[in-house]
Amino acid sequence: MNYQHVQAPTAGVMIRPHRFTSNIETATDNAFQSIHSDLAAEVIAAKARDEFDHAVEKLGHEGVKIHVFEDYGEHETPDSVFPNNWFSTHQGGRVAIFPMHAPSRRRERRHDVIEMLKSDYRVQEVVDYSGLEYDNLFLEGTGAMVFDHLERVAYVGRSNRADPIILERFCTTFGYEPMAFDTTDHNGRPIYHTNVIMSIATEYALICLDVIADPARRKEIEERLTASGRTVINLNREQVIEYAGNAFEMTGTKHRVLAISERAVKALTKEQTKIIEKSAKLLPLHIPTIELAGGSVRCMIAGIHLTAR
Repeated sequence: MNYQHVQAPTAGVMIRPHRFTSNIETATDNAFQSIHSDLAAEVIAAKARDEFDHAVEKLGHEGVKIHVFEDYGEHETPDSVFPNNWFSTHQGGRVAIFPMHAPSRRRERRHDVIEMLKSDYRVQEVVDYSGLEYDNLFLEGTGAMVFDHLERVAYVGRSNRADPIILERFCTTFGYEPMAFDTTDHNGRPIYHTNVIMSIATEYALICLDVIADPARRKEIEERLTASGRTVINLNREQVIEYAGNAFEMTGTKHRVLAISERAVKALTKEQTKIIEKSAKLLPLHIPTIELAGGSVRCMIAGIHLTAR
């Protein structure tokens, strides 16, 4: 992989949903979910599928390579549109498979995705942590961890989806320094995934510092991000609710793009937008139905940080 693309990959995996719905099983600790029952299930699924197709089209138009896999719903996988939680890819040809908290999400893991990666990219090793589910230990991929691939740091908001034992094991094996911290939402509960409050791009970082409970740790994380040479864009809690933190920088044919939802873009200030646009093109994606499930653009894309064959 070209060094300049380490943080913002040129390709990703996305799963096209055919039976999309908001997952009742994960709603207990995901405050971002909104379960709507006024529309028929097939109508909601069709809307999500259309939003997905338009998102893939827009990314492709920018020159981002997206490997699309169909989820025809042979098994109940309501969150399959969010594949970034069950696997991640890393420099040096390494792939990790993760243990998922909700039983319904464990069915999202797919052999064909891993085989595609081995076929199209240089994969040296696949490390599978999924067996730790039997010990009630969970670490939900790049939902639980936000990586600074350049500085080799994994930022992690503590929750029941980010177990410290696996985090330490993963970071030792994959060569990251863990920086864990406690978060609180508006109800005083831990935020379920780190990637809804934080996104690290090549030259800037979006983060809601206010949700980090410990002021000393908050300052330490801000200083660490600044020391990496990035501009820290501090989001407020309202912007987090609008998914402004759940964005993903990727590299297209002509420039880097920040894949982000339309809702999130509207929540950004002019000053924040200006900082982003100095480094990357904003790419707003229209996904209001998919966002009802408690995730946004970042959750939809599993970045490929591997060298193509």
